Amino acid sequence: MVWTPLHAKIHRTIRSRHLFERNQRLLIAVSGGQDSLCLIKLLLDLQSKWGWDLGIAHCDHRWRSDSQANAHHVENLAKTWGTSFYLETANKPINSEAAARDWRYQALSAIAQANNYQYIVTGHTASDRAETLLYNLIRGTGADGLQALTWQRPLTTGIMLVRPLLEITRSQTEQFCHEFKLPIWEDSTNQDLQYARNRIRQELIPYLRNNFNPQVESALAQTAELLQAEVEYLEKAAQQLRDGALDIGDEEDSLTLLPLRLNRRVLQNAPLALQRRVMRQVLQQILTDAPSFEHIEKLTALIIAPNRSQTDPFPGGAIAQVEGDWICFK
Repeated sequence: MVWTPLHAKIHRTIRSRHLFERNQRLLIAVSGGQDSLCLIKLLLDLQSKWGWDLGIAHCDHRWRSDSQANAHHVENLAKTWGTSFYLETANKPINSEAAARDWRYQALSAIAQANNYQYIVTGHTASDRAETLLYNLIRGTGADGLQALTWQRPLTTGIMLVRPLLEITRSQTEQFCHEFKLPIWEDSTNQDLQYARNRIRQELIPYLRNNFNPQVESALAQTAELLQAEVEYLEKAAQQLRDGALDIGDEEDSLTLLPLRLNRRVLQNAPLALQRRVMRQVLQQILTDAPSFEHIEKLTALIIAPNRSQTDPFPGGAIAQVEGDWICFK
């Protein structure tokens, strides 16, 4: 095996960030593109050092005419490497990016659960992290949206989603694939500019690279990394503040049951950032959809509003009203 600087970097990253344990079963999501081929090659080469049991999963969205051939290509690679292969094919073509992502994670989770894999591993890179930051920034988001691609997160009970390549750019994965002559399957949809992410990748990032910062992808990925640590800290601080302000009566640890009350005196001296996070956490339990900025702001305003002030109904019909020192949800 040829040991490259990229092998050493990923080995150090996995160890220092505690992404995997030794002797675990890892399910690698492989599309056939350069990022996923780089990922599987690195993990196969590191396998002897960690004692992993690796499997390859491919999800066929059926949104390209060559998707079946793509799936066969990945299956043949798995056979060549002597690795277990799992294929999930959509019942009907999935043409939305969001729908495809949701279906893909559901499919990968089902494969992992059925075959006792503890980790699902994807080839997201620093370039993906930079593009996600820009995509969410343009649509409007807080720090949480800007750091959306994290190193690891629970995907479902007992299964962790892990992204080991978040410090590696797409140009580095391309170079690695060429160096080892890995057979990349080019995804034609990546060139389709009707998708916003492709326009960011094909037009915006190159413009920023050429006119502002040659290392813009790494710089944005570093920003996302810094934000991730800050978001984790703020979420914990907000949860502690919420627990101190919350009165749920006779119910134990249940924000889903109304009525509930928040003590305004506990919240009034807290920084605005924590006030907003407390209100968002509460609304996340009450609303079926993610709370909007407007929802959070009108609820936060009640912290210092006059007695008997109230919001108009939130989606689903709940109303928040000031009753003395309390914000009451009904």
